[in-house]
Amino acid sequence: MEAAHQEIREAGASLIMLSPQSAEASRRFAEKKGLTMEFLVDSGNRVAKQFGLVYTVPDDLKKVYQQFGLHVDKNNDDGSWDLPMPARYIIDADSKIRYAEVNPDYTVRPEPSHTIAALKNLK
Repeated sequence: MEAAHQEIREAGASLIMLSPQSAEASRRFAEKKGLTMEFLVDSGNRVAKQFGLVYTVPDDLKKVYQQFGLHVDKNNDDGSWDLPMPARYIIDADSKIRYAEVNPDYTVRPEPSHTIAALKNLK
């Protein structure tokens, strides 16, 4: 991921992760995964809601998550079970979305190589 992060910087862009998790939960996640990007807290998924990306984990799935020790509510800054869909956007200096990749399947994450190629194509 660090190599991709470097390529993104070389393309003149910044990589920022926006998450409903608390700053502490995001810090722990970044340390565990070895991530160096900037993390911003989207408390209450306010930004994610503007992009239409938020869903609430259903009660039956909450129970499954909890059996695996996953407590979304304890990690989210606002204590909710709301999660954003994985998404990656390239937004230019004029706040115009130049690239978007969203997948409702949380197990499918956008490939960094796609983002780098999109950045290069925008030049």
